[in-house]
Amino acid sequence: MNESIINPDEIWDAGMMGCGELVMLLRIRLNNMRPSAVLKLIAQDEGAIEDIPAWCRMTGHQLIAHHHPNYWIRRRGE
Repeated sequence: MNESIINPDEIWDAGMMGCGELVMLLRIRLNNMRPSAVLKLIAQDEGAIEDIPAWCRMTGHQLIAHHHPNYWIRRRGE
């Protein structure tokens, strides 16, 4: 998917935040969004390259596109 046409509902720049804190705060942020809303996450930490896709698979949120350090995540519908 072409990232330039994705219009996120929210943008969060997590900077160099490490995986443990990042996924905990990511969970809280997504839970506060409406189902199917899109979050653009900016995560500079190199671990995010593997951690964010794995976290999305485990939690049911959809990673629509990614190009490190940018990740577009659709909140799972409920």
